[in-house]
Amino acid sequence: MSTLAALLLAGAAVGWAVHARWLHRRLTTARHDPLTGLWTRDAFTRRARRLLRNPRAVVVLADVDRFKQINDTHGHAAGDALLATVAARLAHGTGPGGIVGRLGGDEFAVVLIDRDGTAADRLHTLARVLARPVDNAPDVHTTVSLGWVRAVDHPSEDLSTLLRRADEAMYAAKRSGRSGPLRAARLGRLLGSVAGRRPGRRGAA
Repeated sequence: MSTLAALLLAGAAVGWAVHARWLHRRLTTARHDPLTGLWTRDAFTRRARRLLRNPRAVVVLADVDRFKQINDTHGHAAGDALLATVAARLAHGTGPGGIVGRLGGDEFAVVLIDRDGTAADRLHTLARVLARPVDNAPDVHTTVSLGWVRAVDHPSEDLSTLLRRADEAMYAAKRSGRSGPLRAARLGRLLGSVAGRRPGRRGAA
């Protein structure tokens, strides 16, 4: 091989390497929310579906309470700082092996692996942490409503259905003014409750 041919091949290899790195950066940027650094909805969905193969998976929906009021009172920069803080605290509280995504606006989704059966306690602690003021901005704070569901309680349901259940629990918590997370009803308990309301059931009023 001539020296010129070798130089051309080397130059092409360097060019492809630079292009590959550029493409990787573009793809990585597209998969992450620019404000919070969390996974975007599509990227979160792909990874969350894989995590749901684990029977100890827990799906959580989080929504910042009175977010518009924060923006109106303190300005959009303060609102952005609050969202970034919530994102960082959610990521820290999720622990290793879990995933957090920003679905849009002030709504976040989490899939965590409950290895030791302490999800309820962890989420109550997380709710208290999320209610703390933003660092260096003591006036910027609010609560975050959390709804959650264990995948094992709803066998064969997919991610979208589990997210819907967690979403319903989260909004129930928001409406009730609960200070802590609300767990979605177990499938068995829900079916028993429906059966108890069927007309003609023995012993029914």
